[in-house]
Amino acid sequence: MSFVQTRDGARLYYKSWGEGRPVVLIHGWPLSADSWDPIALPLAEAGYRAIAYDRRGFGRSEQTWTGYNYDALSDDLADVMKETGAKEDVALVGFSMGGGEVARYMSRHDGAGVTRAALIASIVPYMLKTDDNPDGVEQSVFDGIAEGLIEDRPGFYGGFFKDFFGVGTLSQPVSDEYLEWTRTVAMQGGLRATLECANAFATTDFRDELSRFKVPTLVVHGTSDATVPIDASGRPAAAGIPNAVLKEYDGAPHGLFQTHRERLRDDLLEFLAQ
Repeated sequence: MSFVQTRDGARLYYKSWGEGRPVVLIHGWPLSADSWDPIALPLAEAGYRAIAYDRRGFGRSEQTWTGYNYDALSDDLADVMKETGAKEDVALVGFSMGGGEVARYMSRHDGAGVTRAALIASIVPYMLKTDDNPDGVEQSVFDGIAEGLIEDRPGFYGGFFKDFFGVGTLSQPVSDEYLEWTRTVAMQGGLRATLECANAFATTDFRDELSRFKVPTLVVHGTSDATVPIDASGRPAAAGIPNAVLKEYDGAPHGLFQTHRERLRDDLLEFLAQ
């Protein structure tokens, strides 16, 4: 197993597949780098170096007590890039919470070495509903997430991942076995990390950082995303980022890296080749 040691001493697990231009894949909450496997494999087969790592507190990475704000998490991203040699002509691809690391890296680290960025079902620019962000999500929803995690985390994930992947009475885009796998992966994360990261993606305002994207940026979002609504995220992100291209997947849920993996694969490969 391969690990990076961050500037504050935390050990982060990473995988690096293939050779070529580096594409750093940042996973969503509350999963791990393994959620990117169906996309990482074809990227590597197409001649890219696919690098994916477990966010601190999740998967095989160290469960630190601190470091779950976006400044620290973007520093972790910078350390992963440095230690893996992904220093130039890098594409950053952030899913859901991972979009926040991309945005904060572009502002806090001035996008060093990055020539492409992609926000996939991302929480950027601002999730929380406020007077000046009326399309955001009510604070009560995030309070309910925290309460559910503390009360019965496995039980909470049972319902959460059904919404995540758009599973309903008439729709079954992923198997029951896949749902159980995601719950198993999520349970590898520490409770503190899971709670702290949920607070970070719920309350961090990236709106003033959209202008710091100085590279071509792809924004992909499902129109039926019940976890990160498109009107609070994908659409305003694309509107505020210079040189951004928005691709809306009609009817797609949040977990489109699995439900729409072939389309996402093709869109990423096309974007990276431009």
